[in-house]
Amino acid sequence: MPKHDTPLLDQLESGPWPSFVSDLKRMAQKKDECWDILGQVELSYKDKITHWKHGGIVGVFGYGGGVIGRYSDVPTRFPGVAHFHTVRLNQPSSKFYSTAILRQICDMWERRGSGMTNFHGSTGDLVLLGTTTDQLEEIFWECTHDLGMDLGGSGGNLRTPSCCLGKARCEWSCYDTQAACHNITMTYQDELHRPAFPYKFKTKFSGCPNDCVAAIARSDFAVIGNWRDDIRIDQAAVKGYVNGDHAANGGAHSGRDWGKFDIQKEVIDLCPTGCMWMEGDALKIDNAECTRCMHCINVLPRALRPGKDQGASILIGAKAPILDGAQIATLVIPFCKMDPENEFEEYKDLLEKCWDWWMEHGKNRERIGESMQRIGLNNFLSIIEVEPIPQHVKEPRSNPYVFWKDEEVEGGFERDVKEFRKRHAM
Repeated sequence: MPKHDTPLLDQLESGPWPSFVSDLKRMAQKKDECWDILGQVELSYKDKITHWKHGGIVGVFGYGGGVIGRYSDVPTRFPGVAHFHTVRLNQPSSKFYSTAILRQICDMWERRGSGMTNFHGSTGDLVLLGTTTDQLEEIFWECTHDLGMDLGGSGGNLRTPSCCLGKARCEWSCYDTQAACHNITMTYQDELHRPAFPYKFKTKFSGCPNDCVAAIARSDFAVIGNWRDDIRIDQAAVKGYVNGDHAANGGAHSGRDWGKFDIQKEVIDLCPTGCMWMEGDALKIDNAECTRCMHCINVLPRALRPGKDQGASILIGAKAPILDGAQIATLVIPFCKMDPENEFEEYKDLLEKCWDWWMEHGKNRERIGESMQRIGLNNFLSIIEVEPIPQHVKEPRSNPYVFWKDEEVEGGFERDVKEFRKRHAM
């Protein structure tokens, strides 16, 4: 296959950072279709439009998701990418792989695809970039039978759940994110592989409010580890930080000497609610005012730890700017237990209530966050049978009208009508 001139792409190799162009050129020594990828991307840069057609109906038998159709709109010019489909594989929880399975995946993909991979897509899946239609069933068989890996999600379905390292490696994790991610993935296989939703639906699991998978900004249903009792304080360790015996931030200072640690300046003054203060050598916290920002715990890891009554907060409705602008998730459940022994029952009950309503009332290509925004949070909470609480309030009300439901007024509407008629009888 002839090489293509790529002066625009070549500029991307000129910086000190790694370049996907260099990777593609190296792969093209073994896989001819990679030359055509370079050629088509160069043409896209030149024309300032993509030369991929939009999607296409392609997949494997029995599955509605997991394969994303890619077709070139200049196939005669770049025959190697006339069809160049993407395959998503469902990653293990926290992306823990053995080197053996990674070698098997790479070997399989060099035989049946372009050899290019994406570790990982923003949803979480292991992404295999570029293969032909006739290889899809073979890839599916080999992945599921030889590698023990299933396809991930795509289309209007439950996208592949993903989670942080959780209790496997993180001391701040307030619940077992890996157990939750695996359980939900296995429970909702139909929702994962057979699209039936108005649009995509992502759920992500973060073990603590540091939110290392950015669930609050990237998922329709974010499960963020939390605690509902007091932050645990080791006052001796607090003194150690104040006296300079321990390095703040776990010693992570990028080789720079920041000078003597100042707990007032670096912790107390940076508390967003001002709920911390010193009394002599002792650190005090008004836990009722704590918003779980994690800053103090991150800076003083020897001295502070999350409380012992642990679970998660559930936030709903985040998304990227697709039809409407970007949205961050809205807090719906301030605290629930994430109990593996009960099969995460509280989580599943809320999830299924949301799905039942959204599948019936959501518009085509409308994320659940947009549906919530359209009907209002108060109506959404009523639908999923959640009692309104102060934590749901985003800002003070600006609408001067107050609407009451009939059942919320003692005696109801009929009583009010009778009273009105009696009062104004001629």
